[in-house]
Amino acid sequence: MNRPTGGERAARAARTEQFFRGLVSEMRRVTWPTRQEWVSATILTIALVTVIGLYTYTVDELFGFLFGLVHK
Repeated sequence: MNRPTGGERAARAARTEQFFRGLVSEMRRVTWPTRQEWVSATILTIALVTVIGLYTYTVDELFGFLFGLVHK
């Protein structure tokens, strides 16, 4: 593998610098959620994961019971 020349390194450094300048510019445009929105979304996520987990557990237990009756 050939090592990059000085000009290639400079071009790569310029592209990297431009990338990070664009990144910073875009991050400044982002509309970040307020603390209340963040807390609400977190609580909703935890609640939904819990409900789906309980539903999955219940259905699994029900099918296990039903297949146990059939398989005897």
